Amino acid sequence: MRQIIFKSLVICMGCLGLANAQSKYKTGNAAKQPATKPATTPATAPATTQQKPATATQQKTGTSRYLNNNANANNAAANTAAATTTNDPASTVPASTANVTVRYDTTIAGAFDGKVEQSLRNNYAVERNLIKDRKPLEYDYIREDDQFWSQFVWEEIDAREKINQSFIYPGKDDNGDQRFFSILLSAIKNDSVVAFSPDNDMFRTPLTADQVNNLTAGSLDTVDVADPISGTVEKVITRRPKFSPDSVYTFRLKEQWIFDKESSRMYCRIIGIAPIAKQVVGGKSQPRTLFWVHYPDLRRTLVKFDVYNPKNFAGRMSWEELFESRFFSSYIIKSTINNPGDKYLNALIKDPLFRLLEGQNIKDKIFNYEQDLWSY
Repeated sequence: MRQIIFKSLVICMGCLGLANAQSKYKTGNAAKQPATKPATTPATAPATTQQKPATATQQKTGTSRYLNNNANANNAAANTAAATTTNDPASTVPASTANVTVRYDTTIAGAFDGKVEQSLRNNYAVERNLIKDRKPLEYDYIREDDQFWSQFVWEEIDAREKINQSFIYPGKDDNGDQRFFSILLSAIKNDSVVAFSPDNDMFRTPLTADQVNNLTAGSLDTVDVADPISGTVEKVITRRPKFSPDSVYTFRLKEQWIFDKESSRMYCRIIGIAPIAKQVVGGKSQPRTLFWVHYPDLRRTLVKFDVYNPKNFAGRMSWEELFESRFFSSYIIKSTINNPGDKYLNALIKDPLFRLLEGQNIKDKIFNYEQDLWSY
């Protein structure tokens, strides 16, 4: 009986020991949890809250929160960059362009409006002072009642012909380029000669010097020029020519032939000159009238420029003498003789050969009219 009671006491004490052990482990785990919660709670708290069934409103709120966080981050980065730029003056210029300077060149590179370089010494063996004092002779006055017969003629000068090659002579002189078109531009720029719109040949709409320069000036071009020693880069901004200088080789003349009965002779007075450029439009070369210049206004400039003479450089004449003496070759493109429709010959005659023959026929009519007035 004692043995049975002893065994029951041992069993009861064993049960109490297991219970105490389990409570000890639970207490130990509970004591350890506060040490691990601070490390895991911030990272897992958002995920725990998002794992709950969320409505549409809660989802939008969570998305906008992340967008606001990204926007705040971007604003902070922008503010930091602005602060850095403001505090550092050198940071306002990129490192690759910190030493770059920009220079504007107002001349047109390779075109007609180049700078005239003056010789520091006499470029000739003799003193050339007479050309500076030249003045054109005044025209003989023709009374309106004395013009017995009159016709208007439009002609074109093609500088590609051998007799007209002095119009495109590319030589340089103290007064600039010797091309005839460059002389026209020099007269407009330096001698206050007025250019008129190419819309018609009636000299109705004047053009400014800047408008004339824009006719030949093309798009802006930038060239980088680096100094090999200092490494500084200079950007030279200039204008490329719109067309080649050699593409202006045609010049149109408006003339009036008048027979003066008081002096019994035929006069030819040039009224205007217009340069015509060849420009490529749509893959085809088309002529374009640039502007008109009143010839009587141009005479005081032409008298100061000499014409290239391939036979004798000392026997040169002025451009004013060339036009007054008609030392050039031209062909007629329009006249007022038998032309009630006021049309050009290319609108009346399609064949270019027959147009040249008709132009020569008009010249013969003018010549024969003067000759037929005389009787022997």
